[in-house]
Amino acid sequence: MRTMLILCILAAGAILAAAPTASADQAPVIAGKCTGSSTSKIKAKLDDGRIESEFEVDQNRIGRRWSVVLRRDGRVVFRGIRTTRAPSGSFELRRFLGNGPGRDRIVATARALRGGEVCTAGISV
Repeated sequence: MRTMLILCILAAGAILAAAPTASADQAPVIAGKCTGSSTSKIKAKLDDGRIESEFEVDQNRIGRRWSVVLRRDGRVVFRGIRTTRAPSGSFELRRFLGNGPGRDRIVATARALRGGEVCTAGISV
């Protein structure tokens, strides 16, 4: 019984030691909302005086086209079409944006060209 307890404690310690730790340069990931079964998420972090942003929509279908708009503090900084790709049936939009004074609000909206599903996600940096 004592041996089993010691083994459990050692195993738990090994798992905790192997777990990744957050660092200052890791961007928080914020889940977005979709009107259908797709999922979305956004993350952003400061990088060398700019904001590195990533917006992802996962539809689990390959070859679906989405109209995407990315805004920083209400102003459009990207507008275009993205297509879901293999293997996961998702797309990612990655952009480096200017970093204005104070906190910046990054909001992404994607609308499926077929079916009209809408996904949105926002984050402040």
